[in-house]
Amino acid sequence: MNSATKERIFLSPPHMSGKEQQYINEAFESNWIAPLGPNVDAFEQEMASYIGSKGASAVSSGTAAIHLALRLLGVTAGDIVFCSSLTFVASANPILYEGATPVFIDSEPETWNMSPDALQRAFAEAKQQMKLPKAVIIVHLYGQSAKMDELVAICNFYNVPVIEDAAESLGSTYKGKKSGTMGDFGVYSFNGNKIITTSGGGMLVSNNLEALEQAKFLATQARDVAPYYQHSTMGHNYRMSNLLAGVGRAQLAVLEQRVMKRREIFQTYKEAFAEQTLITFMPELPNTSSNRWLTTATLKSEENVIEMIASLESKNIEARRVWKPLHLQPLFASCEFYAHDSSCSVSEQLFKTGICLPSGSSLSECEQSYVIASMEEVFLQNVVVK
Repeated sequence: MNSATKERIFLSPPHMSGKEQQYINEAFESNWIAPLGPNVDAFEQEMASYIGSKGASAVSSGTAAIHLALRLLGVTAGDIVFCSSLTFVASANPILYEGATPVFIDSEPETWNMSPDALQRAFAEAKQQMKLPKAVIIVHLYGQSAKMDELVAICNFYNVPVIEDAAESLGSTYKGKKSGTMGDFGVYSFNGNKIITTSGGGMLVSNNLEALEQAKFLATQARDVAPYYQHSTMGHNYRMSNLLAGVGRAQLAVLEQRVMKRREIFQTYKEAFAEQTLITFMPELPNTSSNRWLTTATLKSEENVIEMIASLESKNIEARRVWKPLHLQPLFASCEFYAHDSSCSVSEQLFKTGICLPSGSSLSECEQSYVIASMEEVFLQNVVVK
């Protein structure tokens, strides 16, 4: 293929099912255009049924869902919230919204997610200082579930609630349980690059129906029950529109197909480079099934990653580094960080050597073959040094 004329291969573009327009048309025909409406109600019910939770609340973004969860748990100024470090900034920004302070927890190598060892040390020190966190935000990175049994057991011991940031892991399972259903609250994102999309949007899920009703109240500007506009509590404009919920309903109907396709894409990459010692793919914890939202891997060094991304870009192929750990971000420079062990920071090493490859469920076999061939060229040209 000629890279000069080839259409760009994106990391994870939206993939429509073809039925979204049906729900959008119904919304127009019934004039349910504004936020809330039949599609919102149905989307919440269908999501709750799919994951096996008692309820769900459709909101404007995954970030909004995290923010609402923190408010429901009573997080306020001066509080501490433990949070995974290897994640997108949206996992932690809502902590700042409430004037609280994030404390970042390192990853561990088997899942790339929150380290139980680091979390235990963070809790031990917090208890000694009589400053336990108000909540713990555990992220399921790139679709891979964290070690939830160990992490939840630690949080339960200290009686601290868990928010599962499952923004990247809808459709993944952990020991038979759907991602996002093992904490007090679960959060999903339907951003344009996620495994299913509503263009922009998110979902807060829980078995606590009373809390979800409060979330819906807060998300609709906290309007009191009164014959006029009255507000006794600060609220937010966080509810999802009926139009976007219609898109979400059509997308949710094909979620299992999307998961299957992304897992196939991951397996194709893995088999293609089975004999290549210069690349190691993100592991999958036993008794879990990752949605493989993105195919991620590590190369030998940071220089190798930079060279590989630049080479793929020259062929009009999008690849990216993994998330820069939040404890390394200028925004959080003053925040505490607990490493996996005294000898290394797993998240820092993954940032240096990690790479994300094109993984969209609309990726064709021909396109993936082109990506693989382009990567092999880099390996053969010794751009990546063993």
